[in-house]
Amino acid sequence: MFTFTLLLTFSIIQPATSNLANASGYTETRHPIVLVHGLFGFDTLAGVDYFYGIPHSLTKDGATVYVAQVSATNSSEVRGEQLLHQVETILAATGAQKVNLIGHSHGGPTIRYVASVRPDLVASVTSIGGVHKGSEVADLVRGHVAEGSGLEYLAVKMAEGLTSLINLLSGGSDLDQDPLASLDALTTEGSLAFNQYYPEGIPSTECGQGQKLESNGVYYYSWTGAANFTNFLDPTDGAMVVLGWAFDGPNDGLVGTCSTHLGKVIRDNYKMNHLDEINGLLGIHHLFETDPVTLYRQHANRLKLQGL
Repeated sequence: MFTFTLLLTFSIIQPATSNLANASGYTETRHPIVLVHGLFGFDTLAGVDYFYGIPHSLTKDGATVYVAQVSATNSSEVRGEQLLHQVETILAATGAQKVNLIGHSHGGPTIRYVASVRPDLVASVTSIGGVHKGSEVADLVRGHVAEGSGLEYLAVKMAEGLTSLINLLSGGSDLDQDPLASLDALTTEGSLAFNQYYPEGIPSTECGQGQKLESNGVYYYSWTGAANFTNFLDPTDGAMVVLGWAFDGPNDGLVGTCSTHLGKVIRDNYKMNHLDEINGLLGIHHLFETDPVTLYRQHANRLKLQGL
């Protein structure tokens, strides 16, 4: 398994910085916030943040924010172990006792893994558009791409090419990549198997809410969008619309609404698609919905008021 050297770890998880002299304290949580990307994600790609504009907005009003970098493609457990090493380094460097983990998409199961195996290091887990009971898109791909087939080989090579480009532009070239492991992890079957080992925060009903405060002492929250087309200026909306056809119910284009539920569900029907949830594509989002950055700011304040 991939192991970070101290120098490499610090190069990956440099905190987002801002001028704290004018900070209002609105987002000043007790524990540092760690943002964790999803499938085919990155911390910063060619100077563009995965969580576009969000770290800066949080830090300018008092939060201490780190942006983790885990494998763009791999299993939830491998990504979780990578994240755990980074969390340990953050705590050692800052003297903080715990962190608030916020993960998008595959980042949801990734942060759940860390909270499950080391709850003493985690104050809260917040999943945004997280895949907790599988994605119909992953099911569809796996169902039509037979194991060991030529099509699977081609798909893996294409995924490896994309991750190589991401690694080149983001500085994550030493991270282990496994496209098939990530695909299997995001299927319904893979997600349910993961939940058997790491059940904290998972609702007991199909589309209910989980425990806000679990027995491991960690607080669990989630929210998601439930729209595909959100802005005619966003060229990625077309893909979200097509992918949304794979679902029978409300979804954000890549994950069904009920699958995103974890712990206390803040809201599950924002007019956002999967990329809008991270203020993707340079902040283009629905004109009549809350700015995605504002949701992160509000949540940081929620954590602050909770004493986290």
